[in-house]
Amino acid sequence: MEFQQSCKENKKKICFITTTPITIKAFILNMAKYLYEKGNYEIYCICNDEENFSEQIPNYIKYIPVKMKRGISITGITAIMRLYKIFKQEQFDIIQYSTPNASMYASIAGKIAKIKVRLYCQWGIRYVGFSGIKRKIFKILEKIVAKNSTWIEPDSYGNLKFSQREKLYSPENSSVVWNGSASGVNLEKFNITNKEKWRGEIRSKYNIRNEEIVIGFVGRLDRDKGINELLRAFYLCKNENIGLKLLLIGNADKTETIDEELYKIAKKDENIIFTGNVKDTERYFSAMDIFTLPSYREGFGSVVIEAETMEIPVIVTNIPGPTDAMVENETGLVIEKANVEELKNAIKKLADNPFLRNEMGKKGHKFSKENFDENRLFEYILEDRNRLLDLWIKGV
Repeated sequence: MEFQQSCKENKKKICFITTTPITIKAFILNMAKYLYEKGNYEIYCICNDEENFSEQIPNYIKYIPVKMKRGISITGITAIMRLYKIFKQEQFDIIQYSTPNASMYASIAGKIAKIKVRLYCQWGIRYVGFSGIKRKIFKILEKIVAKNSTWIEPDSYGNLKFSQREKLYSPENSSVVWNGSASGVNLEKFNITNKEKWRGEIRSKYNIRNEEIVIGFVGRLDRDKGINELLRAFYLCKNENIGLKLLLIGNADKTETIDEELYKIAKKDENIIFTGNVKDTERYFSAMDIFTLPSYREGFGSVVIEAETMEIPVIVTNIPGPTDAMVENETGLVIEKANVEELKNAIKKLADNPFLRNEMGKKGHKFSKENFDENRLFEYILEDRNRLLDLWIKGV
């Protein structure tokens, strides 16, 4: 009984804060489970209560819903006050926040509440794709979050270098864990031994012939993800190669950012497959021959290492994040952001060369497995969280 009481008293409290539940489901649940089972942590999560999230959360996580609207809103003040009260009451050892609004609110509330470790997980830099006054405003907001945090943890070395060049924060209170990425790749889920089976199932489902080359994409269908460039590049390729299909996995949340006429044409095209969001992305990756992520901005680009794990060569833009998730000319190709011609040429190069696709695919699998295994990443994350608490105890 005394031992159980002692264990309970020694438990550390960590709270993950994001704006929406989808971030927790995609990047945090597996990590939280590891910290709970291996690290003697009590786990809390704070986000909007959407999609009956409270009914989906595992029982080892204490869930506290807080309304946080996306975009700039006066309701942010209410969110900060609510978070402050929660932080004062719960006295968390660590608060970990990501996504723009949640990070702003939690960093301010956490500093006022004097939380020991305020960890900003910088999973992307929002203003990278902006210009003019909008870029200046969002850069200031990024600096505010960083200043209110005791430690900043970007998910790629590219984003770390960019942030330090931009003087967003100091090298003394920032680092990347292991090789980067928010959550690594689950090698049990993305099991390469199932690839041929899954490939046949998905291709059969969408009537894709064996000889057809499938160009794939996974993510939001909007401007920032490079959807306009991808559609234009695909049509340019189709003029030269009739055996191409485009498989788009994800929802079009901001159709107003997509070229209206282009989108209408694409929706009617039998060679372009819109699946919406899917849970079993590993099966859909298996149906692809080439994976593309022509984004304007990214955090790390977890979908890149997922594609590589399934032996799919990748095409990414030359921005911080995705270029850390691959090896140029070894596991895939790097192109200039917003450059349709370069994207077309990269797709054509891989589509016309099955040997190159195969070689890059095999190298990509090895690279992803050795550098981004989820379980190994979680070991490093646990060490890092304990290190941050030790720094606080020592007053560093």
